[in-house]
Amino acid sequence: MRWTIGRDGLLRAGLGVLAGTQLALGLWVLLLPELFWKWPWVSHLPPYNEHLLRDFGGAGLALAVVLCAAVVTMDRRLVLTSLVAYLVSAVPHLLFHARHLTPLSAASGAGFMALLGTAVVLPAVLVWLAVGKGGGGEGAAAS
Repeated sequence: MRWTIGRDGLLRAGLGVLAGTQLALGLWVLLLPELFWKWPWVSHLPPYNEHLLRDFGGAGLALAVVLCAAVVTMDRRLVLTSLVAYLVSAVPHLLFHARHLTPLSAASGAGFMALLGTAVVLPAVLVWLAVGKGGGGEGAAAS
């Protein structure tokens, strides 16, 4: 027997990756803002601001909660809302950093843009998967 994950499985797995990433990043920035600031892709920006970083960490955790709820329920509206919320954050983040690469080496800048680009492409693909499930059936299409 051949095992297949299917559209709902891919959607749930992708949401899980985004939720896990937001959870880890949010906790890191909220609990250890100075350590996050020392990361080379962050420390070349404007001066350290603990308040701003802790707010960013808290917002990341809030987004992780919504993404986790989408993973658990697979309610189509919640899935789409969480993915659009993620993109509302990820797209301007990518655009900002794309304009501020000069302090980084070419290799570091390319790696950073690949990482941030993935943070936009993955949820965009997941939106496509979720919208494609809109015709009925189980999982993300239910609601």
